[in-house]
Amino acid sequence: MSQGIHNQIYSLLIFTITGILIGIIFDIFRVIRKTFKTPDFITYIEDLIFWIITGILLLFTILKFNNGEIRSYIFVGLGVGIIIYLLAISKLFIKVNVIIISFFKKIISFIFKYIVKLFKITICKPIHFFVINIRRPISKIKILTKKGKKS
Repeated sequence: MSQGIHNQIYSLLIFTITGILIGIIFDIFRVIRKTFKTPDFITYIEDLIFWIITGILLLFTILKFNNGEIRSYIFVGLGVGIIIYLLAISKLFIKVNVIIISFFKKIISFIFKYIVKLFKITICKPIHFFVINIRRPISKIKILTKKGKKS
């Protein structure tokens, strides 16, 4: 085979890998959406971020590995890579990452709950105790001073 065909096959493989990377990036955003409920506005921002990241990745890959030339095999490679990823790996990737993120969310929530509880015990209760015990004598003093003014 000639050098030109080798370069084209190499580029096809590079863009197939790039298609797989785009699929992974897409699934990262899907995992985020499944584990964190966000308003529609944030979803639009996430979509914009996805397309910016994808655009930068494609631009970099085209410039680095194909000298900035856009050929039909680039699109074939991207399509094949995305399809391979979505059919072979996507479901497992999402499932595993949702489980991992949910696990860490539970741990962080558990730790946060006990930090809040500890804060209430060490800070809020003493302040509450102090305020209650100071308020009573002060209110008694106010009552006594009001009685003293009437006489």
